[in-house]
Amino acid sequence: MFNLMPKDNVFFGLFEKSAANAHETANALVEYMERFDDRSARARRIREFEHVGDELTHETIDRLNQTFITPLDREDIHELVCRVDDVVDLIDRAVERTEIFKIEKPIVEARELAVCLQRGTGFLRDMMPHLRNMKDMQAVRRMVLEVHRLESEADRVEHNALAKLFEPPADPIHVIKWMSIVETLEEATDRCEDVANIIEGIILKNA
Repeated sequence: MFNLMPKDNVFFGLFEKSAANAHETANALVEYMERFDDRSARARRIREFEHVGDELTHETIDRLNQTFITPLDREDIHELVCRVDDVVDLIDRAVERTEIFKIEKPIVEARELAVCLQRGTGFLRDMMPHLRNMKDMQAVRRMVLEVHRLESEADRVEHNALAKLFEPPADPIHVIKWMSIVETLEEATDRCEDVANIIEGIILKNA
């Protein structure tokens, strides 16, 4: 049975829960990379956040399919929730690879990328409530610019990591392992930037 009226609070609440879950995932990543103890338990915790993110994404898409009139463009709703989910998936993938590769200790740049994600997802979490009233565009714009800055910082960190990894004498296996992890974490910062851009675009269209 299709709902004819838009359930604004339901969709916006799901956006906010998804962004908060992404931020908690990034917090757990920072703990994982900084402490690097009890790693299996810490990796399981991140996997649990990933499952929560999947559930929130599926619930949002299910409601989108069942709602005749939506509070925002259907494409924007779908894109927003999927890109937030991508951030969580990529963090989980990076940690999974760290476990599979049996990494003995994290490189400095992995910790720095984790912090970029922690701060970036924090801004996403803080931006989401602005979708409820489409106001205070200046505050949203400031946060979007911060997310852009963090993504640029993540690019720099990735470049530094690759430069160090290839310094002689370079161990090819070590290089391959960390290239995979670092590139995955940097891609997660790209998805943060995508989410910030989507939020800004939605507010510009609906303000």
